[in-house]
Amino acid sequence: MASPTAPSFERRLGLFQATTVNMTQMCGVGPFVTIPLMISTMQGPQAMFGWVVGALIAIVDGLVWAELGAAMPGAGGTYLYLREAFQYRTGRLMPFLFVWSAVLFIPLIMSTGVIGLVQYAGYLWPSLVHGGGLSAKGHLIALGVVVLVVIALYRRIGDIGKLTSFFFVVMLVSVLGVIFAAFTHFSPHLAFTFPENGGSKFFTGLGAGLVLAIYDYLGYNTAAYLGAEVKNPGRVIPRAIVISILGIMGLYFLLQVGVLGVVPWQQAQHSSSVASLVLETAWGKGAAQIFTIGIIVTAFASVFAGLLGGSRVPYNAARDKVFLSWFGRLHPRLNFPTAGLFAMGIITAVGSLFTLTDVISMLTAVFVLIQSVAQVVALTVLRRRQPTLPRPYKMWLYPLPSIVALVGWLYIYKSAGTKPILLSIAWLAAGVVAFLIWARAERTWPFGPKEIKESFLPNAEEAVHEA
Repeated sequence: MASPTAPSFERRLGLFQATTVNMTQMCGVGPFVTIPLMISTMQGPQAMFGWVVGALIAIVDGLVWAELGAAMPGAGGTYLYLREAFQYRTGRLMPFLFVWSAVLFIPLIMSTGVIGLVQYAGYLWPSLVHGGGLSAKGHLIALGVVVLVVIALYRRIGDIGKLTSFFFVVMLVSVLGVIFAAFTHFSPHLAFTFPENGGSKFFTGLGAGLVLAIYDYLGYNTAAYLGAEVKNPGRVIPRAIVISILGIMGLYFLLQVGVLGVVPWQQAQHSSSVASLVLETAWGKGAAQIFTIGIIVTAFASVFAGLLGGSRVPYNAARDKVFLSWFGRLHPRLNFPTAGLFAMGIITAVGSLFTLTDVISMLTAVFVLIQSVAQVVALTVLRRRQPTLPRPYKMWLYPLPSIVALVGWLYIYKSAGTKPILLSIAWLAAGVVAFLIWARAERTWPFGPKEIKESFLPNAEEAVHEA
């Protein structure tokens, strides 16, 4: 039993801060760098509808997160849900595999933000980019950004809540600035002149387009990862998830339509800094440079929010003896998991050395397989295995949203491409091998008994037994 003076998480994040953490993580530099890719993939202005379809998948999956996050508001998010749901049959295998995967895909998501940040910085300092990627100088700047994010996160959660509110304002001003600039010089003819056979081209590119769209929506679950630090989590987490998805969907749709109404889609699909191009066309070079700085800060904020939530994932696993023990320690004075922050910071730095397209494809395949699909199954398992689990929020129209989410995730996984799929399977296979080595050393299932610990049930201390 922990001593009374042992450091612990503090519940300091309310609805506004939880929502802003989500939205700041969601709307980083992602849409600014993927809008051209979306236009190219969907082959025209019909790309605007790709964001709507992506939002529908995010909403139904968000309802999965809402029920699980409200019922089990602890640090680690998916780790907790998979641990509780799959312990009955496979012991600690599923939570182990999730942490194994999360320490890779969460930092890779942050790496895309760092890469995008430096690409937009290339609008101000062209020497940072070279041949569609980052130059050697650009890679050095990317590494410096990661170091700065880690330093900014080295503080109490209460202080971080204030920082996320500031970053949220900067993000909102940057996005709304681009949207406003676009609609002051908006041409409906440019935006809504669809190419011949635009409908068939939309469906041809939908799979690849959804890979991009869902990447840009990632982050609506950040508050669930911070469940141990959210006030009134049963009420706040579901609301923060739904509000953030709907809000970001509106921003993305307006941003996409605005870009299409200023820059011909044939030109926009080849731009590496399309938002700056819109601002320059509408308001001139000076305004474009000022707002580009805001976009850079927005990208920094996204990486900041992502590492904030992601660093909590290995913490609970280590506390449960399902991961390296040093991940389970909190800073004695500032009460945050230091090992998780530093480890994910290092992987983020390494990921920033690769190309944006490669990183997006790999991370999508990895997280869909072990997080998104497994979590939908976990929701159903917990409904059956733990019917008395307190559920402050229950999924609307259950099980329909979870079925739609499952189909959507499988379609996205299939669309990620052969190489990312094979790499994701190989990574999971390596994780299974690592688990077996660990399980044998710990003498747990399949080399020992399964310990069933229903941590979130009423009288949880009594709900522990071996099977």
